[in-house]
Amino acid sequence: MNPLAEQLNQHLKSGNPYIYDMLSTLGQEIYFPKEGILSQSAEASANAKKFNATIGIATENGGPMHLAAIQETLSAYKPQDLYPYAPPAGKPELRSVWRDKMIGENPALADKSFGNPVVTNALTHGLSIVADLFVNEGDAVIYPDKNWENYELTFGIRRHGSIVNYPLFTEDMTFNSAGLREALLAQQGKGKAVVILNFPNNPTGYTPGAKEGEEIVAALVEAADAGINLVVVTDDAYFGLFFEDSLTESLFGKLAGLHPRILPVKVDGATKEEFVWGFRVGFITFAAEHKDVLAALEQKTLGIIRATISSGSHPSQSFVLRALKSPEFEAQKEEKFVIMKGRANKVKSLLDSGKYDDVWEYYPFNSGYFMCLKLKDVNAEALRQHLIHEYGVGTIALGDHDLRIAFSCIAEEDLEELFDLVYKGVQDLQN
Repeated sequence: MNPLAEQLNQHLKSGNPYIYDMLSTLGQEIYFPKEGILSQSAEASANAKKFNATIGIATENGGPMHLAAIQETLSAYKPQDLYPYAPPAGKPELRSVWRDKMIGENPALADKSFGNPVVTNALTHGLSIVADLFVNEGDAVIYPDKNWENYELTFGIRRHGSIVNYPLFTEDMTFNSAGLREALLAQQGKGKAVVILNFPNNPTGYTPGAKEGEEIVAALVEAADAGINLVVVTDDAYFGLFFEDSLTESLFGKLAGLHPRILPVKVDGATKEEFVWGFRVGFITFAAEHKDVLAALEQKTLGIIRATISSGSHPSQSFVLRALKSPEFEAQKEEKFVIMKGRANKVKSLLDSGKYDDVWEYYPFNSGYFMCLKLKDVNAEALRQHLIHEYGVGTIALGDHDLRIAFSCIAEEDLEELFDLVYKGVQDLQN
């Protein structure tokens, strides 16, 4: 094993041996090179005042070489904020500003020990880093039955984790904390599990309330007390879009510093929070009590980044940073939140009107981009196909009877027509 990897592993063993035990084989072996091209280039940038012949970019007139045809559309930005490689961990100022944003939106984090967010190529990349660092073949990866399908690819197919599902909802349509607890305690023989908490949930648009949040935390602590090492990932892709009766903070804050056998990992990003899906700017953040542990986890994360994408998009990071620092940012974001909340409320009022009750029920939703119908009599895939070909309406079929509808991309004034067409499609199939 490389001496740098051994050194990082020793820091983890000394600071928290449970976290070391959580690592996959790859997680144990990975490191960020200290004597490679990047480190030598960084040293040269700081000290080579006459000529710096280290970096793999072209320069001209004291700055990065670039084409006028590109720069003319980006004239608000300095070339040095667009064209050179971004650091593997991301722009330092962006990381700092995002950390401050996290604390502002999650007061529970104010006195907690957690690392500086590392920039990822959006949230899928952050989840992939978690999988690489912590999942060996056969390791349990726990998440509910209503989930984002990419979890299966990321944790199951790529890393051969053993997927463990539990029903998201109880019969009373509250979060199934008992199901989570059962899935957790079933891993005592393995002694380890990766847990994914995705709120607001994709596909249902559900975020637990305060009491449910306490039950989730209690289940995790009980499992940790039973000797199970837990990597707990809060997939906060839709964070901030909380419309009614739910937690408004990430559970990352509650979990930070809670138990030595619990490693909280926050995966979030500007992607959906700031409505910049194509920019692909996300973050991964670890919480741990020891600074050496946080530093070692960051170095291993940088090793994964270096070995896969090398670094994220510099222009996208500059765009996001400029927006976060803008004095108009909060007001503009609130304006979009109001639009999204209006759409969610409109959907709920339509569904509660009773006009569709004979053909479907709906799963609870209070946040995010989506909601899910629970069809009573027709097959979801058959309905999806019928709606596309007969009415030009696109929806997502999940299993036999669940139909996901993204109200995020439908204007409020068009929502009633949308649901009327879905209803008509169901009647067509019934007849």
